[in-house]
Amino acid sequence: MQTKLHPRLLREMPVEGHAGGRPGTPREKAPRSVTVNVAESPLGWLLARGLVSRRQYDAGERLRSDWERSQLAPRVTMSWNAAPVSSGGGGSPHGPDLSGAQIDAKRRFDDAIASVGPGLSDILWRIVCAGEGMRDAETALGWPARAGKLVLTLALDRVAAYYRIA
Repeated sequence: MQTKLHPRLLREMPVEGHAGGRPGTPREKAPRSVTVNVAESPLGWLLARGLVSRRQYDAGERLRSDWERSQLAPRVTMSWNAAPVSSGGGGSPHGPDLSGAQIDAKRRFDDAIASVGPGLSDILWRIVCAGEGMRDAETALGWPARAGKLVLTLALDRVAAYYRIA
């Protein structure tokens, strides 16, 4: 049985990416978009019910984007890097091979979390980056019911100020 989603929950969003080209050759930017169900994330769920403002939602999405671009989340699949042959060399590099975009995204993420401050960043990370529901986050932090929404809105306001979202 197929369910029909409310139209305001589906939205076209631009995606940054490259099209075509071989490794080592310049690539042209191609505009792309995807249809996103904004109720898919806990933050989107809160926005759809009017519990966070558009500014707070945009700030959370920007933080989540930096989280994903910096690849800070743990791997959930097999690492197919070459196994080290000997301690003398060969194999995969010992440290992570981070691109400039990843380093910039990690710096922005770390600075945004620091601007939120201790106590507020816990609920922010759990809801926005880890994708936990409000009830699960409140339980994990040992908070009473409905306390997380207030703290999350304060944290999102600080992130919006950091990213200069009007």
